[in-house]
Amino acid sequence: MTPLWLGMVPFAVAYAVTARASGLSVWETQLMSLTVFAGASQFAAAGLFAGYGVAGGASAIGIVLTTFLLNARHLLYGLSLSRQLVMTRPQRLIAAQFLTDESYGMVTVKGKQEPGGPSFGYVLGAELSLYTVWNASTLLGAVGGAVLPSPEALGVGVIFPLAFLGLLVPMLRGRVTVLVALMSGLAAWGLSRFLPGGVVILLSGIGGALLGAWLTGRASAAERQAGA
Repeated sequence: MTPLWLGMVPFAVAYAVTARASGLSVWETQLMSLTVFAGASQFAAAGLFAGYGVAGGASAIGIVLTTFLLNARHLLYGLSLSRQLVMTRPQRLIAAQFLTDESYGMVTVKGKQEPGGPSFGYVLGAELSLYTVWNASTLLGAVGGAVLPSPEALGVGVIFPLAFLGLLVPMLRGRVTVLVALMSGLAAWGLSRFLPGGVVILLSGIGGALLGAWLTGRASAAERQAGA
């Protein structure tokens, strides 16, 4: 998880600086990280708060809809985890609240290497480690963000993409997975030209899953015909 922590720290600091510049207090900035815990959505909402209540600015409904669209990808994450893990209802609610891109990626890739597969404890451990780092970094940015260098100046924006590539590459086994990953990536790139990020990941994820199911079905049918 350490590389993901390193990418999360500057992102949380940047969010806190944006929230404070938009008029939120230190407590309000921190409260959003404690209760919402969704980096991209918090960042977007913080920027929209600057125009809240101003003529032509963002409305409350607009802020909610924006954050909803950015987080739409979590529908796919939740469906995927529900098929991988056996959890009680309270455990599902807790895991859903703290679920992030990074913890989902870690559980999906590395959790399979655990004896018996990923467990609720494994999921919660990945989630809470990120939750702790995110909130500590938010407090750092809210209190001392004015004297800290900008994340752009440090060039830390590449950490998250590299970390996710490190999780993706071991999963590319066989022609089907490579083709699905390639087509999903191209679809996400094309859709990102005119759709928000959460919707892009949702649509490209569903499309990739359908493509993978179709290709796998064709391969299985061909094997049955060859065997017959």
